[in-house]
Amino acid sequence: MITNLLRLAFGGVFLTTAALLHAAIAPAENLLPADTIAFFTVPDCNALRAASKVSPQLMFWNDPAMKPFHDKFMGKVTEKYIAPLEKDLGLKADDFTALLQGQFTVAATVNGSNGHDDVPPGVVVLLDVKDKSLQLKTNLATLTKKMTDSGRALRTEKIRGLAFTVVTLSTNELSSLFGQKTPVSEIGKEPKPEQPVNIYFTQYESLLIAANSSKLVDAIAAHLTGGSVPALADDANFAADKLSQFRTPPTYYGWFNGKVFFNLVSQTPDSSDSDSPAMMPKMSVTKMLGATGLGSIKSASFAIRDASDGSTADVHISVPADDRSGILKIISLPAKDASAPAFVPADAIKYTRIRLDGKQAWDDLQKMFAGISPQALAGVNSVVDMANASAQQKDPSFDLRKNLFGNLGDDLITYAKAPIGDSLKEMANPPDIILLATPKPDEMIQAVKVLGALIATQDSAVQPRDFHGHKIHSIALRAKRTANGNEPQPPLLVSSASGYIAFTTDAGIMEEFLRSADANVKPLRETAGLSEAAARVGGTSTGLFSYQNQREGMRISFKLFKDAVTLDPAMRAIPQEFREWADFTLLPDYDKVSKYFYMSVFTAGATADGLTLRVFTPRPPQLN
Repeated sequence: MITNLLRLAFGGVFLTTAALLHAAIAPAENLLPADTIAFFTVPDCNALRAASKVSPQLMFWNDPAMKPFHDKFMGKVTEKYIAPLEKDLGLKADDFTALLQGQFTVAATVNGSNGHDDVPPGVVVLLDVKDKSLQLKTNLATLTKKMTDSGRALRTEKIRGLAFTVVTLSTNELSSLFGQKTPVSEIGKEPKPEQPVNIYFTQYESLLIAANSSKLVDAIAAHLTGGSVPALADDANFAADKLSQFRTPPTYYGWFNGKVFFNLVSQTPDSSDSDSPAMMPKMSVTKMLGATGLGSIKSASFAIRDASDGSTADVHISVPADDRSGILKIISLPAKDASAPAFVPADAIKYTRIRLDGKQAWDDLQKMFAGISPQALAGVNSVVDMANASAQQKDPSFDLRKNLFGNLGDDLITYAKAPIGDSLKEMANPPDIILLATPKPDEMIQAVKVLGALIATQDSAVQPRDFHGHKIHSIALRAKRTANGNEPQPPLLVSSASGYIAFTTDAGIMEEFLRSADANVKPLRETAGLSEAAARVGGTSTGLFSYQNQREGMRISFKLFKDAVTLDPAMRAIPQEFREWADFTLLPDYDKVSKYFYMSVFTAGATADGLTLRVFTPRPPQLN
C-alpha cells in the first residue's frame, strides 16, 4: 500500500511538473524570427509592477500632493485615447491591463523587404498572461464578436496548426483606432493608394500573438510548435550581447540589430533627381554610413535594472575597436580620470567631465566631412580661411588652425550652479561654466576673439579686466531675436587658470573659478553618497563622468513650469494642446515632493568590443 501511495505521489509530482513545463512560454529571443530588426521586452510584468510600486518616480506621481495635476492629466489621456479605443474595441482598458502578467514584447522584423520596396516591416506583440488564459480567451471572443457585429469581415487561417483570426484594416482605420489623424497627401503629388493591413491574432496556451504579417506569425508559430525556423537566439550578435549585457536579468530591455538595419538602409536608392540642380551636393546613403562609421555597428541595446538601492540603465553599442571610424571613433574615449577636480565646488548642481582628445577629434571630423561631402569640408575650410584673412590684417603670423585646433587639449569640464535669483529669466539661465584644457591659453583666447569678431561687432575700447592676477576678456555676442525685437545678450567672458581656458556669461562663477586656484573651496567630490554612486557605474576613470543634483534640478523645473505658465512667450516651446493636459498651475509646493529626488551619475567609455554608457540613480535616503 505504501508503495502504491509513493507511486501516486511521484506520479502527481511528475504530471504537475510536466504541466508547468508545458505552460512555460519561451523568452522573446526564442520566439522572434532571425530577421528581427529591433525589439523591446518586459520579461516579467508582475516583477515590473512590483518594482514600480516602490520606485521613487511612481511614488512621486501617486503622491497625494500631486493628485490635482495627476487627475487632470490622466483624465485628458482617458478622454483622448483610452475612451475612444474602449468604444471601438468594446472592451475596458482594465480588461487587458489585468492580463499583463508575464512577458510583454513588441518587435519589428525585416518581413521580406529589400529596403527599397513597399513591403512594410513586420510588427508583432507578444503577451504572456500566465494564469489569466481564460480571461484572455473571453476578451478575444468579445473582441471578435464586436468586430463581426459592426460588419467587419473576419476570416480564420491555419498556420502551423494554430488558428489565427485575420481582420483587414485600412491604414486610416488603423490610425484612427489609436487616435491619430489621417495622413494628408503632399501638394502636387498623387496620393499613394491606400494599402490594406491584415492583423493576425491568436491565443496559444497563455500567449497572445498579434502581428501584421503572415510570414511573421508563421515563424513564431514554428517556434511554438517545434518547427526548425531560425530564431533570433541563433543570431551570433544577439548571443554575444545576451552573454555580456543581459547576463544579470534586466527589469526590461531592448535590442537593435544594427547589421540587419544598416544593410537594409544601404540598399535604399538615392531619391534625389540627378538632373535637377541642388543647393547641396547629392550624398549616397552608403557613403554617409561609411564616413560616419554607423554602418559598422553590429548591434545596440539598453537594459534597465531596479534594485533596493536604486536603478541602473545600461546602453551598449557593439562595434569592435578596429572597425570604428567617424563619429564612433571620436566618441571612443580613452580610460582616463574624469573625477571632479578640487576646484569644482560642492554646490554645483551639474557636472560633466570628458577626456576627449580635441586635436584628434578635429582631425577625425575633417575626415568624416571629406568622406560625406568634399564640398562640405571645403565650406568649413573657407570659413577658417576667412577668419585667418581678417585676423592677419593685424597679426600676419596668426593661424586659426594652429592657435585654436592645434591647442586643443584632452579635457573638457562643465558645471553649473543653482540660480542666484528667482526670476523666470534667472531660473531659466543658471550660472554655468565650460573649461577646456589647453597648453597655450593665450593663443587660444586670441583665436576665440577672432571668431567672436565674425559673429558680432566688437567694441575695441573694451579692455580685459584684471582679477586676482588673471585677465577676463569680454566678447560681444549677437543679439537674440524675439517677438519684441532684438534682445541684447550678456557678453561671453573668457579667461584661463589651472591649465584651462574658461567660458561663461556669468561673472560670479568666472570669478569663483579664478579664485579657486588660490583659495580652498569645499569640493564636489566630497559630497555625501557621490563616491558610492560612482562605484555603481564603474568608477570615474572611464573617460567620461557626469553628476546631477536631481533634488535641486527638479526645484528649478517646478519653479519654471509654475511661473512660466502665465507667460505665453516663455511657454511657446510647449505645444498648447499639451499645456491643456499638463496644468502646471496645479503642481504642489516643491518641498512637499522633494523627498522623491536625490542625485544621478553616469559614465561612458570604450572597450575592445564596443561603447558603453551606464546611469545609476540611487534611491533617495529619505525614502529608506
